[in-house]
Amino acid sequence: MFYLGIDIGKRTHVASIMDSQGQVKLKGFSFPNTIEGGASLLKQVQALSDSATDVTIGMEATGHYWLALFSFLSEHHFLIHVINPIQTDGWRKGTEIRKRKNDIIDSVLIADLIRFGQFVETSLSDEKLFSLKQLTRYRTYLVGTASDFKRKIIAVLDQIFPEYDTVFSKVGIFGKASKEVLLEFSTPDELQAVSAETLANLLADASRHRLGIKKAEQLKEAATHSFGVTFAQEAFTFQLRSMIEQLKFLEKQIAEVEQEIKDIMTSLHSVIETIPGIGPINGATILGEIGDIHKFSNPKKLVAYAGIDASVSQSGQFEATHNVMSKRGSPYLRKALFSAALVASQHDPVLKAFYNKKRAEGKHHLTAIGAVSRKLCYLIHAILTKNEPYEIRL
Repeated sequence: MFYLGIDIGKRTHVASIMDSQGQVKLKGFSFPNTIEGGASLLKQVQALSDSATDVTIGMEATGHYWLALFSFLSEHHFLIHVINPIQTDGWRKGTEIRKRKNDIIDSVLIADLIRFGQFVETSLSDEKLFSLKQLTRYRTYLVGTASDFKRKIIAVLDQIFPEYDTVFSKVGIFGKASKEVLLEFSTPDELQAVSAETLANLLADASRHRLGIKKAEQLKEAATHSFGVTFAQEAFTFQLRSMIEQLKFLEKQIAEVEQEIKDIMTSLHSVIETIPGIGPINGATILGEIGDIHKFSNPKKLVAYAGIDASVSQSGQFEATHNVMSKRGSPYLRKALFSAALVASQHDPVLKAFYNKKRAEGKHHLTAIGAVSRKLCYLIHAILTKNEPYEIRL
C-alpha cells in the first residue's frame, strides 16, 4: 500500500509518496496545476503501482486550488482524503521536533498522516449542494455590485437633476419605466425639449400602461424648475447612461442565476423551505453553506459554524457576563439565517412567541433576532438530519 501526500499550491503542487512501513518512495515531486501536470503525477504513481486501489491520497483543502486536482484524480478512481490544514499543523507539532515547514516537508507529513489514519476528513458536498454554494455566493456578489451602481446613479442624479426623486421615489428610480426615461432623456434640458405626449408613450410602453401623461407632465414640471449642475453635462450624461446600462445587465444576470438556483432547489425536494421565512433563495444559501448536514454532529456546531454563538472573554478569575456574537464561520450562512429569522419571528407562532419573550426580557430587537437565528439552527439541523418537513408544535 502506498500513501500519496500532496501539498496544494495555486500554480504548482508538491507530492511525496510513502509506503506502509513509512519509507519515502518519492519525495518533493513538483508538478503544475495543469492536465500535463496531472499526467506527470500519474506517471510517477504508476511507476510504483498500476492499480489505483493500492494508493491512498491525502491533500489539504487549501482555498479552492485543490478542486481541479481532486476532480482529475477522482476520474482516475483514486481514494482521496481531503483534510483541513490545521490537522497537518497538529501532526507537524507531534512529529517535527524542529518545527520545519516547506512544501516538500508538508507533502511528506500529509502522506504520513494519511498512513496513520489519525485525521478527520473534510466532508465534501454533493454536486448539487456545491453548485448552490457557488451560485448563491455569485448572486450575493451581483446584488452587491448592483447596489453600488444604484448608489452611484443616485449621486449623479443628485447633481444634475436633484428633483428627479420627487417624481420617482428612491425605489422607483430603478423601476423599468424610470430607467428607460433616464436612458433616453438624462438631463432636465432633454426632458424639457421632448413633448409630454412622446414622454407619456415611452412611460406607458415601459410600465405596461401603468404610467402615462400624468407622470410625463410631472417630469417636465420638475425639469423646468430643476436646480441641478448645468456645466460638464456631457460627462454626467455619459456616466449616468453607462451605469444604467450596467445595472440593467446586472439585473438580467441576477434573474438568470436565481432561476438556476430555483431549478436546483426544485430537483432537490429539500425540506428546508417548510420552515417559515425560508424561501428558495435563502434556502439555497443555507443548504449550500452547510453542505452535508451530517458533518455537524449536533446543532451547537452548526450555530458555531454560522458564527452566531456567543464569544467568550475570560482572563484569570474574570469572565465577561456580556458576550457578543462571535461572527466566525460563514458570513453567507449567518446573513441568510438572520434574514429568515426576521420573517419567522413574525409569521411562525412558536418563533414569534420566542422573539416576544426575549423582547419582554428587555433584549434589543437585533439581540432577539439573533436568538431566533440560533433557534432556527436547531430546527434546520433537526429537519435536515431526519429529512422530515418542519411542523409547528404549539
